[in-house]
Amino acid sequence: MKENAKNTVRKQFSEYLEINDLRKTPERFAVLEAIFELPPYFNLAELNEELEKKNFHVSRTTLYNAMKMFQKLHFVFPHKFASGTYYESTFGNANRCCQVCTVCGSITVVRSAPIVRAVEEIKLRRFRKENFSLYIFGICSNCQAKMTRFKNKNKILQSDEQR
Repeated sequence: MKENAKNTVRKQFSEYLEINDLRKTPERFAVLEAIFELPPYFNLAELNEELEKKNFHVSRTTLYNAMKMFQKLHFVFPHKFASGTYYESTFGNANRCCQVCTVCGSITVVRSAPIVRAVEEIKLRRFRKENFSLYIFGICSNCQAKMTRFKNKNKILQSDEQR
């Protein structure tokens, strides 16, 4: 992320804390900084891992409370998948398409100008769009390869048994 975008987000967060008479704790800012270092989709375990890498221990309660605050500010958006809750950082581009593997749970951002244009051109009645996330569910190539190897292995085992 560009440094000026980071500064804008930090400034918005700082102003939010001041306006709402909340403390500017190092933990809150550390969590925000860690989110900048993560991929666009992350879970709390990955966020905690990133903080630990920087030798900054934060309680789970602090993580949850910070994430609630960041959701209010539209810095992150929660997504509930079968593999758990993932957060999408919306600092840069709020409009995103992603592929979700239904086997391993991996999430990959897809850059598709035609999809973005199509959603932007949709006229919604009595509703102002702010941003969107589109999920495309399927099976990633790694999982497809594993499934194929497993099937082939079973075919070999079955043919050996029949002999």
